[in-house]
Amino acid sequence: MSNTPHTLQEEFPGEADAITALKTSNARFAKLLEEYDEVNDKVHRAESRIDAVSNEHEEGLRRQRSRLKDQIWSMIKVG
Repeated sequence: MSNTPHTLQEEFPGEADAITALKTSNARFAKLLEEYDEVNDKVHRAESRIDAVSNEHEEGLRRQRSRLKDQIWSMIKVG
């Protein structure tokens, strides 16, 4: 269990230009980025024990973050 934030810049190094371009040109992509940031913050707060959540809820948040990251990566690859 890691309590370090999983920012998209860390997850996708070298893709900053593609992320910026997609964010401004694709509303669905921009929404996914918002969702990822929200869920990622919740995971970080749970792992840091700032927010008390059950292990099951924390694991569910991690799975949700992973699904969002996969969707974001798929859109980055397509361009």
